[in-house]
Amino acid sequence: MFAATEIKTVKAHKGDTIMSQNLKGFKILDLSRVLAGPYCTMMLGDLGASVIKVERPGTGDDTRGWGPPFDDRGQAAYFLSANRNKLSLAADFRNADDLQLLRSLIAEADIVIENYLPGVLARNGLDSDLLMAQNAKLIWCTISGFGPESQRPGYDFVAQAESGWMAITGEPDGEPMKVGVALVDVIAGKDAAIGILAAVAGRDRAARDGEVLPAADRRVHVTLASSAVAALVNVTQNSLVSGKPSKRWGNAHPNLVPYQLFHAEDRPLVIAVGNDGQWQQAAKALGLADLAADPALATNAGRLAQRDRVVSAIAARVGEASAQQWVSRLDAVGVPCGLVREVHEALADVTASARTGVTPLLNGRVRFEPPLLDEHGVTIREKQWSSFDVVPILE
Repeated sequence: MFAATEIKTVKAHKGDTIMSQNLKGFKILDLSRVLAGPYCTMMLGDLGASVIKVERPGTGDDTRGWGPPFDDRGQAAYFLSANRNKLSLAADFRNADDLQLLRSLIAEADIVIENYLPGVLARNGLDSDLLMAQNAKLIWCTISGFGPESQRPGYDFVAQAESGWMAITGEPDGEPMKVGVALVDVIAGKDAAIGILAAVAGRDRAARDGEVLPAADRRVHVTLASSAVAALVNVTQNSLVSGKPSKRWGNAHPNLVPYQLFHAEDRPLVIAVGNDGQWQQAAKALGLADLAADPALATNAGRLAQRDRVVSAIAARVGEASAQQWVSRLDAVGVPCGLVREVHEALADVTASARTGVTPLLNGRVRFEPPLLDEHGVTIREKQWSSFDVVPILE
């Protein structure tokens, strides 16, 4: 792992897969804050896009204050997690010069991403309809909590509650529980990136045909609510097919047995049997020959019908030895399983930095550290989009 003081030694070499920068040359003005929007723009920045992050003067993105922990420059870890590969510009919509600067940046931009409540930007001189009419290549992405007609602020916790996530998360006899990371925001950010890239493909295809993509097709609107409900996938379908409400299963699975957490002698592990062949291998590896030979348990439906019997037998056996012993035995016969690890243990398997986070996905690369508030304001005001040509890059 890279320590914060080692950031500037990060290098990319010709021929490395991380050199892929498919969005190089794309200009993105990021008017969003907190997580879903910034996460989306960070992903696009990882792939080479030039991203200017516009922030409130004085305070900046809300997450700049979401700490501790803070790093040695006073940057909140939360902010650092979603804002690499961006330049920061502090701008006040009520300032005529700042507003004109933003309009000039949008006039050359490929993409604008924002998560303001409906009407706020238009009232402050940034009418998306007008700006898209003036820039025929502009793609405008809005991320909201509950849709274009709603004035409700969009927060991950609220979306988890209202989408059904909390009703299915937690122990069966416990309280509804949120997921341990703001996963609705993360999924919405990824949905936004997919929608933006689809709009880019449509825009560029139209341009090759000598046409201009209509403004309606250059708009992307993602909501936390819709992303959250769509992400329920099989849980949604269970309710639709059965006509029954979904419930909490704790660390078990509503459709598969055995597929849950077990406590070994020293620490917990998970066993995730996904088909009948894996069941046979798992039962034998665990030394449960009687279960392996029982025709009533040969199919998943049969095991579901006798969930308590199967689970109690495995739980008793797993508690007799160490978790790693069972993982090794199950791995050897191809049964999905794993230790329940702490976050710091999981980070040992990846390249990560206290300043720039986990190595980018999708062949992306780290070019800029997460910026201090208005760190590039002077340069952007002088150079605008060409600021990316004069700011040092981590390579």
